[in-house]
Amino acid sequence: MTPRAVGQDKGSNGLRSTPAGTGRACWPTATGQPTRMIARGRDRAPCHHDGVICLSSCPGRVVPRLVGGGVAVLALAAIAGPVAAHGGAPDEAPTLASFVFDWSFEPLVAIPLVLAALVWLTLVDRAGRLHPGHPVSPWRTAAFFGGLAAVAMALMSGVEAYDTTLFSVHMVQHMLLTFAAAPLLVLAAPVTQLLRAASPEVRRRWILPILHSGPVAVLGHPVVAWLTFTVVMWATHFSPLFDMALEDPFLHDIEHALFLGSALLFWWPVVGADPGPRRMGFAGRGLYLLLQMPPNSFLAVAILMAGAPLYPHYATLGSPYGIDPLADQQLAAGLMWVVSDFVFIGAILLVVAAWMRQEERDAPAVERRVERERQRISQRAEELAARTGQPGEPSSGGGQASRVR
Repeated sequence: MTPRAVGQDKGSNGLRSTPAGTGRACWPTATGQPTRMIARGRDRAPCHHDGVICLSSCPGRVVPRLVGGGVAVLALAAIAGPVAAHGGAPDEAPTLASFVFDWSFEPLVAIPLVLAALVWLTLVDRAGRLHPGHPVSPWRTAAFFGGLAAVAMALMSGVEAYDTTLFSVHMVQHMLLTFAAAPLLVLAAPVTQLLRAASPEVRRRWILPILHSGPVAVLGHPVVAWLTFTVVMWATHFSPLFDMALEDPFLHDIEHALFLGSALLFWWPVVGADPGPRRMGFAGRGLYLLLQMPPNSFLAVAILMAGAPLYPHYATLGSPYGIDPLADQQLAAGLMWVVSDFVFIGAILLVVAAWMRQEERDAPAVERRVERERQRISQRAEELAARTGQPGEPSSGGGQASRVR
């Protein structure tokens, strides 16, 4: 497939943009060869919300400011639209600096992230007022915003700029979503904070019925969550969906949603901070994580041992930035193997550490329970001895026998 050149124009704000309806654009690489790149700009208008964030009785000062900030972001997204969104492949090879500092504004990513941050701050504020003695822990807020930052890093930073040019960068993107963003978001216990911040009526009429519904019971079951994550990982990498997503921005967004959604389901039973249909013990969580290591490792090995590029999209790019597609594919497989095993082993160690801390906390209660049981046994022995008579004293039967004689 030969890359097709597409002209570029400039919008009214001077930013380079891809014409509406254009599916691909060609940009020169460092080697002078054209590189095909999917134009990720969207011509769809951003969604508008009514600004209602709180579940009930929002504070009079904090929430209007938060909603006002959200409206400002929505207005910015409407003005920027697709023009400031993803352009073509960068001319220069990726560097650490480009990954960290080269950001693009993606309304379909930025708007949900900003709204999620505003909702979280509202929940924290309301939970703190309703439960002044037990406010939301700062480390849970840090975990939530860390998860949002990982999503932003994966989908709006320099990582996103190279994801359809280099498979290895695409793999970094997926690792950020599944092994950084998802566990951090689950660790923040958002459902618990929602329950704490909601009014009793809202909890009874809306939240609890959803949590106790059939779909949540099925999706939240550890076996279903484990299988869903495994199937998504294998099906996306060994099906036409992966290559189709590289060619179609909408399918690419669906793929990202699949990775993040399946990872959230997978980590939900492991963390155990939020209520769920099946709560596993520490041993079950460790086994759950341990059993996920072979499928991920086998997937990485299957990609690593492939003798040719698996995805036509990357194969048709030639050698962007002088990087051979097969070597780039092997690097991506190595990243998947190392990162997934590192995260799973680290999570298992954290589960074991939490198990040990729980045993230490429960040890005094166990000792008290054992002591009470020991005293109960001793008391029963004394009562039995009192009923049968003290040692050395004649029993009632013996007295009757002597009187007979």
